[in-house]
Amino acid sequence: MRFDLFTLFPEYFDGPFSSSILKRAIDAGAISIALHNIRDWCEDKHRRADDAPFGGGAGMVMKADPVARALESVLNFDVGSKPPCPIIYLSPQGRTLNQKVVLELAAHERIALLCGHYEGIDERAIQSCVTDEISLGDFVLTGGESAAAIVVESVSRFVPGTLGNEASASGDSFASGLLEAPCYTRPLLWREMGVPDVLLSGHHAEIDKWRFREGLRRTMLRRPELVEIALREFPFSREQLKIYQEIQREFEEKHDESGHSSPS
Repeated sequence: MRFDLFTLFPEYFDGPFSSSILKRAIDAGAISIALHNIRDWCEDKHRRADDAPFGGGAGMVMKADPVARALESVLNFDVGSKPPCPIIYLSPQGRTLNQKVVLELAAHERIALLCGHYEGIDERAIQSCVTDEISLGDFVLTGGESAAAIVVESVSRFVPGTLGNEASASGDSFASGLLEAPCYTRPLLWREMGVPDVLLSGHHAEIDKWRFREGLRRTMLRRPELVEIALREFPFSREQLKIYQEIQREFEEKHDESGHSSPS
């Protein structure tokens, strides 16, 4: 899979893409990442990519022309026609990144990520070039570079050849709509704390059941709003529904005993 990143600060990505899993994925050819400095498409000698906003106000705005020219040149299309891949602008006004969006993006062979900076990008470039806007959440960053790095990492996990164990991504939190169950490793006893017996049993069906139960329990305690979404988008099996009902009863009993509210 290929990622094309358009930015005013390509040096930002020297760290995120030069170590750990992403570096191994690049070296193995599972993914490729191309950085494009938008300033290279500025026509003035000072390579100025921004200017003051019309109407006044603080900050600077990235110009439409170098952004559009960079996208046209690298992606080999004309503004106004359909681009060869999704062009995603990292913006607090976009749809929120979640596991469903990550899987959607991972289905593409190539995506372009456009990093804004300062007060943002001239709206005309966004309207004429961008196919999607994605946000990390309801907060504002200095630029889109950190958000783009997160998109690359989260999507790459679902590209074959990125992870040493392809099953790792399917067991992550949110892969089934729920948070991940607790995990343990050696030593068996640490500061007088042990490991759940079922994880030592070698009984994989029981281990899977325990992981589902504990992931569901943790989700109901910490992120109860996710349970309804999981029930709708990742239908539970009959056995999983039974576990869900058992945990619901458990919470209801604790609520009756304490008089405090509990997840539902």
